[in-house]
This record gives sequence, structure tokens and C-alpha cells, in this order.
Amino acid sequence: QVQLVESGGGLVQTGESLRLSCAASGRTFSLYRMGWFRQAPGKEREFVAAITRSSGSTNYADSVKGRFTISRDNAKNAVYLQMEMLRPEDTAVYYCAAAQVPRAFREVKNYDYWGQGTQVTVSS
Repeated sequence: QVQLVESGGGLVQTGESLRLSCAASGRTFSLYRMGWFRQAPGKEREFVAAITRSSGSTNYADSVKGRFTISRDNAKNAVYLQMEMLRPEDTAVYYCAAAQVPRAFREVKNYDYWGQGTQVTVSS
């Protein structure tokens, strides 16, 4: 089992940057595929980015490709989301998630553990 705690959210202006962090408990963090999702008010939770266990592969939603970068540090039990050129439509609660089995990485149902979320607000 793994527990996840996100941090780094906040209020920024359009075009600014933020770096989200997700700290994981447990000694088996490196065995989990990790993902970032977000949920805006009145909308469903959506995929943002994912990274394989060894950081060998990353994947992004089209809406963030080229602006966001996911990374992980297995020695520190952490995963990060560097967000550049933020837009008002990026405003949402951002969630870190862990998957034990590497199934389709864009689907919420394929992740076993979730953090409590961190709010990101981008003003225009």
C-alpha cells in the first residue's frame, strides 16, 4: 500500500509556472506507475500525465503536451509535475495517483491509490 500527499499548488497568473510534488510513503514506490490527473469544478477527473516505474516513458494529455513535464525520483519516493505557460483552463484540483499494474494509463479506474489533491488556480 502507498499513501500520497500532493503539494505545490497555488494561485498564479496566465503564463506563469508551478511545480507540483507528490510524496509517497512505503518502500515499494518504484514498483508503481505514477500519474497526475486534474478535476475542474463540474467536470470529470481527467488524465494529465503519466510516468513508468523507471522513468523510461512518459505520456501527456494533448492539452498539456509541450507545457507540462512529469518526472520522478524513486530514491526520494516522489513524483513531480512541472507546469509551464499556465492557462486559465488549467485551473483545477490536481491529484497524484499510483497504479500497481500498468494498464491503460489514461483511465482513472486503473489507478489504485490517490492523494487528497492540491488546488491550482490560474488567473487571466
